[in-house]
This record gives sequence, C-alpha cells and structure tokens, in this order.
Amino acid sequence: MKRKKLRHNEYYNLQECFDALYAQSVSGEKFYGLIELMSSNENIRLAYRNIKRNTGCKTAGTDNLTIKDICHLSVADVINTVQIMFKNYKPQMVRRVFIDKGNGKLRPLGIPTIWDRIFQQCILQVLEPICEAKFHKHSYGFRANRSTHHAKARFEFLVNQAGLHHCVDVDIKGFFDNVNHGKLLKQLWSLGIRDKVLLSIISRLLKAEIDGEGIPAKGTPQGGILSPLLSNVVLDELDWWISNQWETFESNFKYKTSGIKYQGLKKSGLKECFIVRYADDFKVLCRTRSQAIRMNFAIKDFLKTRLHLETSDEKSKVINLKKNSSEFLGFTFKVVRKGKTRFGHVVHSHMSRKAKNNTTNKIKEAIKAIQKNPCVKTVWHFNTVVMGIQNSYSAATQITTNLNELNFYLRKTLYNRLKIFRTDANFHEMTKTLQKRYKGHNSKLYKIQDMVFVPVYAQKHKTNLCFSQETCNYTTEGRDKIHKSLKAVNKRVLFSIMKNYIPNRSIEYNDNRKSKFIAQYGKCAVTGVELGVSDWHCHHKNPYHLSKDDTFSNLVILHESVHRLVHLKDSEKIKKFIKVLKLTKKQKEKINSFRLQCNNEAI
Repeated sequence: MKRKKLRHNEYYNLQECFDALYAQSVSGEKFYGLIELMSSNENIRLAYRNIKRNTGCKTAGTDNLTIKDICHLSVADVINTVQIMFKNYKPQMVRRVFIDKGNGKLRPLGIPTIWDRIFQQCILQVLEPICEAKFHKHSYGFRANRSTHHAKARFEFLVNQAGLHHCVDVDIKGFFDNVNHGKLLKQLWSLGIRDKVLLSIISRLLKAEIDGEGIPAKGTPQGGILSPLLSNVVLDELDWWISNQWETFESNFKYKTSGIKYQGLKKSGLKECFIVRYADDFKVLCRTRSQAIRMNFAIKDFLKTRLHLETSDEKSKVINLKKNSSEFLGFTFKVVRKGKTRFGHVVHSHMSRKAKNNTTNKIKEAIKAIQKNPCVKTVWHFNTVVMGIQNSYSAATQITTNLNELNFYLRKTLYNRLKIFRTDANFHEMTKTLQKRYKGHNSKLYKIQDMVFVPVYAQKHKTNLCFSQETCNYTTEGRDKIHKSLKAVNKRVLFSIMKNYIPNRSIEYNDNRKSKFIAQYGKCAVTGVELGVSDWHCHHKNPYHLSKDDTFSNLVILHESVHRLVHLKDSEKIKKFIKVLKLTKKQKEKINSFRLQCNNEAI
C-alpha cells in the first residue's frame, strides 16, 4: 500500500535537482561547488521544514534556543542568517546529554544549537542523494525507507534460502566516539565530493567544542543531524570490501546469472560471505566454519588498519546457528530443524533477553502511572506502550510465545496494583480500531473509566519482506513505490507560492500556508473550486491578532470571495456575495463556523 505522505522536496521545487545529483553520482561524476546549492533560498526553507518536523527541534542546545524561538522570524531573516553561516562557519558549542542504554550504561549525545541543526540539515539534503547512489544495498541503518525489519528479513533470507549457518559477530568499541576525522574526509572525497570549502566546513563540524569536554580529536556526535549519514560513509567501505570478497566479486569470465557465478566461485579459495548491516551493528554469514573464522580475523584487521576502529575480543566471535543463538537488532536467532523431516533447517527468532527486560520495565512503569492516576489518559498510555512493543517485535517468529511469557510475569503487577480500580470489560467496549486489531483473540479484558486495556500477549507473527532495491527517493520509478505523486496539485500554482512568499510574515506561516494548500489539493475548503495563482487567500480560523497562531491546524485555504464573505459585516454586501457564489446549505454552514470563530454573526 502506498503512503499518502507528500514529498516535501517538491514543495520547494528541489526534487528534480536532487534526482539529478543522484543520477550524476550513479554515473561516477565528481561534485564541485555544492555550497551554492546548499545555501540557496529553497534549500534553506526546506531545511527549516524538515527540522521543525523532528521532535528534537524542541530540545535546546547550549544557547537555550528551540524552534519556537525561530518560527516567528521572517523568511528573509532565516535565509540571511543561514547564508551568513555558510560564508564564515564557526560551529557553536555542543551540549552534552547522557541517556540510559538500558543495561546500566549511559550513551553520550551531542545536541547542537538549533541554528547549527538547520545549517547541518541544509548540507544533509544535498549530500544524501549523492551518497545514497554509492551506498551498499544491504546497509539498512539511518537510510530512507529502510528499517530494522528489512535487515532482519535479509538475515533470515541468507539463513533459510542460501543455507548460510555460520555467523560472524563483530562488535566495534564505541563506534560513534572513535570515528577518525581524517579518514572520513578522505572517504567523502572518494565518493566524489570534491568541494574543498564543504569539506572544510564538515571538518569544523566534527571538531565542534563539546560543553564541559573540549574539542574532540575523533568521533561524530550522536544527536547531530549529519552524524547518521557520516557514520554510513565510514562503514560503507567495510560493506563493499566484504561484498567484493564474494557477492560482488568481479571475475574475468562473464557469467549469465549470479547463481551460475557463485557455483563457479565455489571452486576457488574465496570466502563465501554476505554482510547485513544496520548502522554499526552488522552480521557476516558464511558457508563453513573455517570461512567464518578467516572472515572474523580479516574483518578485525580491516577495521583496525583501514578504518582505525577497535573491536571487542570478548563480544566478537563465530557462531554456528544450529548450535547457538545470535542477537541482532533486538532479536535472537537460532536455526532449528524444520518440522519432523530429516532434511532442511529454518531460523527461529525471539525477542532478545535485553528487549524482554526493557519491555517489561516499560510496561511496569505504565502500570505504576495508572496506579497513581487511574484515568483514561494513563490507560491509553499503557495501551500505546503495549501496541508499540507488539509492532516492534511482531516480526519475531516466536512473538506470541515471548509475549505470553511477559504477560505471565506482569499479571501479578497488573492485579496487585490495579485490582481496586479496574472492572471487567467485553470486546465490544473497545474502539472499532482496537476491535479490528485484536479480533480473534479470546482475551479476558478489563477497563478503567470505559477505556479497555489491550491484551499484552495478543500479537501474531507478521512475516517481514526483504527490502525492494527499486525503492528510492531520487528516481521517479522508486518514488512510485513509496507514495502518491503531487499530480493533484497545480504545479504552476505551487511554484508561484514557493517563489512569492509573504515577506512580512513568519517563516512558520509561509511554510504552513503552502502545506495547507497542498493538503487541500489546491481547492477551496468551502466551495471545492480549484484555485489559481492569485484568487486564493489563507485564513486564520482563530484571528491572528488575538491568537498569534500560525500553526497548520489554525489555517485554512479559501477562495478570495469566500474569504471576504467570512469577514464581511455589511448585510447588503453579504447578500451580493451569497448570490454570486450560489452557496449550498452545507457551504453556508461552513462559512458560518468560520464567521463565529472570528466573532462575526452567522449569515
């Protein structure tokens, strides 16, 4: 099913530009003068839009500013500020924050200031299509349209279909804190990014001073906008090195198919191996134990000598999946005999021990919150926690068994803490959405104030499919696999809105005004008439002079005449407008709802 999400790149007429960068990168071209595109008006406005959608925009940096301190500024002010940063960039101090990893250890995050985040987003938007064209197809972390479930599906495919049962587990010590800056810049150069001014800016970004710690000699701060992309650039060299050992090995003889090629390669002394990587967590699957042992030593040596990264000897090992299990992305994998037959094996996946502990703690916290304040809100929070866990681990083949175990451990907590608050409920008291989700599960249900608790264990295994390599944000065919196009909106009108923003209004208003126009498919909210370049207005439901509210929900797009009718007070003029517009009863009701919000009498 296609997503209904619209592409923000098209809002600012940049999709064709990004597509061209991707195509040029695929063909091996080099890139110079990228700063001009990064500092363009359209790219900066797109960066603001993408940053404000990120929940992190509400987190302050060392300057104590958030997106709320910027949204009231005019478009010109925001553009001018970012363009000055490109001319003479000096990164502001990064705020250090520590978050719990769930195993008693803390993960350090680096939070740049909001202006640095917008600046980094401008760079990311241009670099991403260039790098995406070069990245290995089985790298799944921090990349558009890919997920942990795709990485899991690839891992299971290699075990089930290819019969690779020997797994190489390699653990990189503190990857994000140990990235070599010089090596990273060389890797960007080898990817074709030859803009020396840009490389200098990235070098300064990497060396941004961390509050209380000083200037880092290595590492990319987790929390930075560019860090995920840069981490993939670093490990992309590992992906291709392993891939070229077997999967993409180029031989002098041209084989008709990859299957025939692999049969020919088996006669050689090469190591049969395939990599599946999600960020710094990766697995390499091999045919035999001897191949896996050789790959283990080779990978450690490559990481140390080529990427200057250390590995953990304790956590790095070779596993026979028929005998032992391996953890990957919150799942535990083990190969078992298929059914009662003598032939064939299949991989079974469970929630990992760490995942079980984390989910148990999350549900217990949600239960405690209900005990302190037994109401609809806290019960719904419990439901969202449970459903989130069910969605995350539904790909595990043994998910029902795992959740039954969790439910067994949690039922005492649920009973002891909530027995005086909850009452029995039946299936039909659930909302229609929840009824559809939990249909077929015969569960004992409870409720508090008419909000029914969802059953913890009621989740069946969902087969996760391998990622379709044709899916891509930077080709027309690839986008057709993701979401609907903007054909429903007049591109000429959309381009006019982008170019002719209202200079004396905030960047937030201008951005939401365009979004609302697209959300309404370029039609009047009252009459449904398709709007042209100059015959529409953007109306504030709650008057701006009272609310100062430029949010998306407070705006509506109306035909110019309809907008005038909303604000008119002269009864004679109102009659003339109604006669010209030929409004139906339903349309009059809509106009009256807008008029009442503006403190005007209904017509």
